[in-house]
Amino acid sequence: MRQATVEALLAIRIAESRGDLMSQPDEPALGAGALRSAEPASEPPLPERIRALVDSELYGVLCTQGSQQPYGSLVAHAFAPDLSAAAFATPITTRKYELLTGCDRVSLVVDNRARFVHDMTRIEAITATGRAVRVDREEEFDRWAQRLLERHPYLDSFLAAPSTALFQIEIARFLHVVRFQEVRQWIPATPG
Repeated sequence: MRQATVEALLAIRIAESRGDLMSQPDEPALGAGALRSAEPASEPPLPERIRALVDSELYGVLCTQGSQQPYGSLVAHAFAPDLSAAAFATPITTRKYELLTGCDRVSLVVDNRARFVHDMTRIEAITATGRAVRVDREEEFDRWAQRLLERHPYLDSFLAAPSTALFQIEIARFLHVVRFQEVRQWIPATPG
């Protein structure tokens, strides 16, 4: 086993033992070897492809769970520059909010299928898995609200309302899919 792979696995195991990461792996078919998969020479590095995709698409599907049932909700999103986190907002009177306060493990799916309706081999998707944490108005709220407003200016009054909660997803990993069968995994660096 290559030294880089061994070091990556060790770092993940340490982070999991501290409760910093979700249980590994989310996608058993990928296994540990997918941690640092090589990109084809003709394609940009995986983090650049992920950045391009999430920047080009304004919405994603937030996947939550509760009462042993999965739920999907359309959300407007914004990602941190280093892709280690993403944010979205929701009213506190929704099922989505209730589910998030009951279970913080989520995924966010972003894809570009609407751009390639006649060529499904060009569709890309990412699933970002992690934990959703409510951002208090005294903490990082203004920074995340500004990021959301840069992408979604129509959310101005919504974000200012006291009945709106802003959540940050602390991303544990990305699963990137192209051509419906090529799946690669990327783990962003932990900020700080």
